[in-house]
Amino acid sequence: MVEEKLRRVAALAAVLVGSLGVGADALAAADTHAPLACVAATTVLPDPAQCLRGYGFDSAAGRGDRAEATLAALYKRASTHMDLSQFAEATQILDCAEAVAGAHPSAAIAQELARRRGVLEFRRECPLQALNWFKRALAEAERSENRVAQGKNWTNIGAALLRLGDVRGALQAQTASLDLLRGVPTEAARPLNNLAEIYRDLGDAAQASRYYRQAHDAHLATGNQVEAAHTLESWGASLLDRGDNRGGEALLLQAREALLKTDNRKYLQRTYAELARAAQARGDLDAAERWARSGLAAVNAGAGEIAPAPLQLQAAQVERLRGRPRAALQRVEAALGALSAHDGDRPALLAEAAAAHEALGEWPQAMAALRRSEQAARVLREAQYDRETQWLQLRFATAERDRTIAALAAQNRVRSLALWLTVVSALAALLGLTVFFLRRQQRARVAEAARRARLDEEIDYYRRAADELGVDRARLQAALDSREDAVLVLDGAGQVLAANRAASELVQPGAQAPVAGRGFGELLGGEDARRFAQALEHLEESSAPQRLAFSFGGERLNAQLSESGHGEGSIVLGLRRAEHSAAGHSVAEHAVDALPEAGADAAVEFKVEPAGPGDEALRSSFRRALVELMLAVVEAWERSTGQGRLELAEKSRIWRVTVDDGRLRARAMERYLSLSKLPRQPRWRDVLRSGYYVLAECPLEETVRGELQRHVDAVLAYTRRNALV
Repeated sequence: MVEEKLRRVAALAAVLVGSLGVGADALAAADTHAPLACVAATTVLPDPAQCLRGYGFDSAAGRGDRAEATLAALYKRASTHMDLSQFAEATQILDCAEAVAGAHPSAAIAQELARRRGVLEFRRECPLQALNWFKRALAEAERSENRVAQGKNWTNIGAALLRLGDVRGALQAQTASLDLLRGVPTEAARPLNNLAEIYRDLGDAAQASRYYRQAHDAHLATGNQVEAAHTLESWGASLLDRGDNRGGEALLLQAREALLKTDNRKYLQRTYAELARAAQARGDLDAAERWARSGLAAVNAGAGEIAPAPLQLQAAQVERLRGRPRAALQRVEAALGALSAHDGDRPALLAEAAAAHEALGEWPQAMAALRRSEQAARVLREAQYDRETQWLQLRFATAERDRTIAALAAQNRVRSLALWLTVVSALAALLGLTVFFLRRQQRARVAEAARRARLDEEIDYYRRAADELGVDRARLQAALDSREDAVLVLDGAGQVLAANRAASELVQPGAQAPVAGRGFGELLGGEDARRFAQALEHLEESSAPQRLAFSFGGERLNAQLSESGHGEGSIVLGLRRAEHSAAGHSVAEHAVDALPEAGADAAVEFKVEPAGPGDEALRSSFRRALVELMLAVVEAWERSTGQGRLELAEKSRIWRVTVDDGRLRARAMERYLSLSKLPRQPRWRDVLRSGYYVLAECPLEETVRGELQRHVDAVLAYTRRNALV
């Protein structure tokens, strides 16, 4: 899912920025009260002595040998505010630290100040500004020839590039960090782990496992048991993502055993959440509940600690599956209350809330929660899109700027000063217009490509949905072959979908060509074909079984036509020799019971038995929704193609076209355009297939497409609510 992809990107960026000197889990927290705009750093710094007194230091703390200790204390205080998402206070503290450092600090101090500024911007969801600070920190580290600082800053640059959507740049940055830190045992594990996370997100399981193993070995070599266990937890989660439940659970159990010997509750809670997910994947609710409870028990509520959202989600799912949807809903609401509006876990939690409401029978609340889930996912997608677009624009502007500078330098070498000034003025105006129009064209191309990709994805979905609603001929044939009586299954146009051996022998004794795939009327004589067509029309109008007789090879056969009763529009034709007609007049009804249902979900069908007043009202609403959908299908077809409903029936091959008084008509489809003419057993799958056909094959306007999709969703809502599809 797209929502899961966005959540993984956010989590991956959080892991990559772990080297920034702050906890990785804190990256998921965003201050809903913080300003959303990404602004430049403060240009007017405070007075050093005054700001130090404001933070409890004496005026001499920023001078001499005490300056570095003072800066370290200010950094620690700024990190505490960042962990609490108090970014304005953290900014003021860093301003004070920069004022204490002076106008010309050493390369080491300037590098640390720039790195801290970058961390702050990254935590404020301003990756572009963070990238600039990290590059400045890298330049200072290169000036001081500090390889460890260079490697750490390349890691930070990779995290910022990944947040901007530049995966290739992120890989290059992490590789550069690994080259610099490979000879430093205490630091080499971090870029290895970051590379594993990136390849995990890219779906390259083999590369991810290779880097996870190297990172784990590197942590163990330096005695860092906590980070080694954290690497095992990430590795196990990646195996769960690709379906290797046994391997993932084994790694998670190893991580748990290692973390129980430490006091790192955050990593332990995440491990319990993944263990609960693994237990649910293999259907062991007892184990899932045990792991979820253990994870919640590791939360120090007395100290104001809050359980992470993934753990809350797993606990809520266990509650719902245990038949306690109200408790699950309360847990989800508590988890949502602790998250920001832009947290990557919100879509999954809202989807779980919808499932809990559905289990409680609270359908309006379930639909509202689903809408909120989709809205949260859309906010995440748009934020990611904005960041990527901003980064592309910056790269384009930088390339244009470099090209312009090179062109001006060349002009300056061959022309006099006066001519140079004239040419520069003209070129500046021209380049400005060019950049303006190129940016507009780039934005238009990106928007059009995104629109086309979404449209292609929707068309593929509609075509698959239409195919899934069709009749599964292989299953029909298998069901009919198990019967001894002669039975054929036809579509609404009279074409044979399947026929068992007994029926084939009656219709075409000794014939080599199969009966399936041919029109049944083609096998009959002129008068028999006419009566057969009339019987099909009567069946469409009344839904009552139609009895008639045929002649095949001089032998008289009695037949009965009846609807399959599953709502997909299939017709069952039972055949019996005339001498056996008295004993077998109801063969078609018995044949219906043997037929499998067609469609996307073969385990359910429309319940049409008499029911209470509430069910009857729901049935009436469903029939009205079917008529509204069919009307919307015809209107969308006519507006987009300029053709009539008869052409829709012919090209879609869903509805039968007949000759009535010398003219062609689609009488079966026309009955679905009026509530009073709607059949008692409506072929609701054919109505849905018609909607999917128009959505997939017609060039619809956005408003028309949205209106038609709304009607399709309305019918699907009724079917899902009553186990129709």
